[in-house]
Amino acid sequence: MARWDIFCSVVDNYGDIGVTWRLARQLAAEQGHVVRLWVDELGAFVRLCPEASVDAECQHWSGVEVHQWREPFPAVEPAQVVIEAFACQLPSAYIEAMAASGTRRLWLNLEYLSAEDWVAGCHGLPSPQPSGLQKFFFFPGFVEGTGGLLREANLLAQRRAFQADAQAQQAFLQSLGVIREPGARLISLFAYENAGLAGWLDALAADSQSTQLLVPQGKVLANLQAWLGEVQLVPGDQRQRSNLLIYVLPFVAQDDYDRLLWCCDLNAVRGEDSFVRAQWAGRPLLWHIYPQEEGVHWDKLEAFLAIYNADLMSEAAAVQAEFWRAWNAGEGMGTAWPALLEVWPVLQRHAEQWCDDQAARSDLATTLEQFYLNWLSYAA
Repeated sequence: MARWDIFCSVVDNYGDIGVTWRLARQLAAEQGHVVRLWVDELGAFVRLCPEASVDAECQHWSGVEVHQWREPFPAVEPAQVVIEAFACQLPSAYIEAMAASGTRRLWLNLEYLSAEDWVAGCHGLPSPQPSGLQKFFFFPGFVEGTGGLLREANLLAQRRAFQADAQAQQAFLQSLGVIREPGARLISLFAYENAGLAGWLDALAADSQSTQLLVPQGKVLANLQAWLGEVQLVPGDQRQRSNLLIYVLPFVAQDDYDRLLWCCDLNAVRGEDSFVRAQWAGRPLLWHIYPQEEGVHWDKLEAFLAIYNADLMSEAAAVQAEFWRAWNAGEGMGTAWPALLEVWPVLQRHAEQWCDDQAARSDLATTLEQFYLNWLSYAA
């Protein structure tokens, strides 16, 4: 058992804290480590762990010590393994304490998830630091030679049991104020602002099959309000336009968000954390990648599509790729959606197969643990 420190700087969404909170819990529960999670914005953490305090300097949840990351940083004994998530900058006082301790410590820069070709070549490379500190790049990924994806040991068994239990799904949806309509398609929508939403909503409303659209609180609500011609939607609100029924849901804890994804026929997700969880749901998905300057996010989108669609028939692969491109471009959803429905059964089978294929690889927490053990062996 070792002490691990994970540092998380919350930017403007919940991906950073979402990933680090899941990872911290898994390292504590499955690897048996003492884990401290340092967060510079506890308000974001409380959205994911509603029972937590936004003011406490230190609190314990799910076997993890959660600390406020403030400046000046307190004098603490650095952990044996230190993770700076997504290139956040460790406190200078903490780095100085590592260097002065005279003890070897493993320092890892946990990078953003990407399917680009170069990732495997950079995974695990050293990043020389002053004072003899050892730092390495650690890349999550979808292929061999990367760090894998976050996945708890019992996640898929829980998911499959839940999806096989209609009563459990019904009870969960009712707890969110949703009654499943017979024969209706169920879609979850969690996205950044997207001008393409109106075209998709028009297509869903005009569809011959009814759709129940579940929209947790988030940035895309502004586009939904504009389409409905309303000023403010709040959790609990329901609206209907022709064959489209819309439900505004509260921002839920991570385990409940997993169940929401498991209930749905299609999950529109964003960023990194919800993107990975939608893949473990074994259902077709739609990814809204975080927009970056100079359009570099398009390279990442295309890199993922290339491996995600590799085993699909050419027609289905082309249709799915066009659907994702239309969504991320913010236009063309009105034609991309009907085309997607033509290959829907193929996409359903593919989503489950992709989940199985990824689950055959080591998960992120396990690869981190193995990297640490290898590092210890090398040092010995």
